[in-house]
Amino acid sequence: MAEAAILGFLQNNESIPDSGNFAAELNLDHEEVKNVIKSLQGFRYIEAKELKRETLVLTDEGKKYAAEGSPEFHFFSAVPEEGSISKDDLEKKLDASVFKIGSTQAAKKKWVAMGKQVSRKVQHVEDKVKESLLLIQQGLELDQESLNSLKTRKLIVTQGWTGYSDVKKGPSYAPKRKIFATDLTRENLQNWKEMGFKEYNFNAKGQPLDAGHLHPLLKVRKQFKDIFCQMGFEEMPTNNFVESSFWNFDALFQPQQHPARDSHDTFFLKAPSTTRELPEDYVERVKQVHESGGYGSRGYNYDWKREEANKNLLRTHTTAVSSRMLYALAKGPFTPKRYFSIDRVFRNEAVDRTHLAEFHQIEGLICDRGLTLGDLIGVLQAFFSRLGMPKLRFKPAYNPYTEPSMEIFSYHEGLEKWVEIGNSGMFRPEMLQPMGLPEDVRVIAWGLSLERPTMILYGIDNIRDLFGHKVDLDLIKRNPICRVGIE
Repeated sequence: MAEAAILGFLQNNESIPDSGNFAAELNLDHEEVKNVIKSLQGFRYIEAKELKRETLVLTDEGKKYAAEGSPEFHFFSAVPEEGSISKDDLEKKLDASVFKIGSTQAAKKKWVAMGKQVSRKVQHVEDKVKESLLLIQQGLELDQESLNSLKTRKLIVTQGWTGYSDVKKGPSYAPKRKIFATDLTRENLQNWKEMGFKEYNFNAKGQPLDAGHLHPLLKVRKQFKDIFCQMGFEEMPTNNFVESSFWNFDALFQPQQHPARDSHDTFFLKAPSTTRELPEDYVERVKQVHESGGYGSRGYNYDWKREEANKNLLRTHTTAVSSRMLYALAKGPFTPKRYFSIDRVFRNEAVDRTHLAEFHQIEGLICDRGLTLGDLIGVLQAFFSRLGMPKLRFKPAYNPYTEPSMEIFSYHEGLEKWVEIGNSGMFRPEMLQPMGLPEDVRVIAWGLSLERPTMILYGIDNIRDLFGHKVDLDLIKRNPICRVGIE
């Protein structure tokens, strides 16, 4: 209907000066008129110029006052022409909002004298608010003072308006749009001489294929894995999310009264609540080193409880896997090893934009004879340089199962400051020697999260947008491959 009106009007007239006025005169929806003009312009039936202006519209409160009158006018009208009325009686006669706003505005305009008794100060008033609002509804202009007053009371707001001006015939103008066929049907081919066919755009892209897409975490994980493999590391099996407290805590020389073993920090299982079996000879050595020490240590001097060690939990770190691998390594003739793992861990965290209850931990360790803190620093420099982070600093720290321990900081060029990127240390003799490893064997290790570098690389500032049920699948599809480290 709008299309026929526009093309028909231009057949006998030079132009349409204003699409808004045109729609109003013919009682057409202006949004429909705009869409038709845009479409006809695309096919060069017409030419038009965009038109933008600001209009004043009434708010819901303004529309109410325009229809019923302002609160101050109702307040004034409720006051007797002669004498006075008590404030309480007046409040009972009026709606609560009318009384509240009307009393303030009527007193401000000096229409009434306010006190315990309310009386008129003038005999007659005009409802200028209602008159002004009606003028705006009719599209007429107001003085600036009246406009400012209505805006302050939030009775009117400015609203952007878009349309078209100078709408006239284009190079392909016709009184009626020609419909082009878009499909090669039998009927269309039979009447091809009389029909017009839409031109094919051979440069247009086809529909995107429905296919699987790698998650950004998997892309960054692949880069880390490649770096570990280039440095001669082999990957540890990390397919057991459920661990016993023994391998997760006790074997790492972490005391049973440590805060990390509390239910506020760790997810313990209800079923099965305990592990089926543990290596008894090794358990006895771990119990002894916890209670009374050994290998140059005084231990923790407490009663170690087997029932605590038997409790099952969702592993809080992949170091639980490292303890199993080192114990297995100690059973045979010693061979130096380089291990790494990248997998999921679970902690009872409060969820926010930087924390989740499950995340991924990256861990690397080297087991060899005579390793020192200098070896650890050298390996860390080589590892993080391959990630494109050559500027490192180290700060002493405390971990129950490493001594000495160091926090790792790197200089972030974008933030122009040093940021913490990981933790590291040398496994304690109290952890290694009960396993059966030789006295001169040392283990250096470090760990970091997978989520933090992924968020930095892909410009994501909320971890819930990266991992979990709130992930935007379109974001996964659009993300490019990952490139980190040395070009």
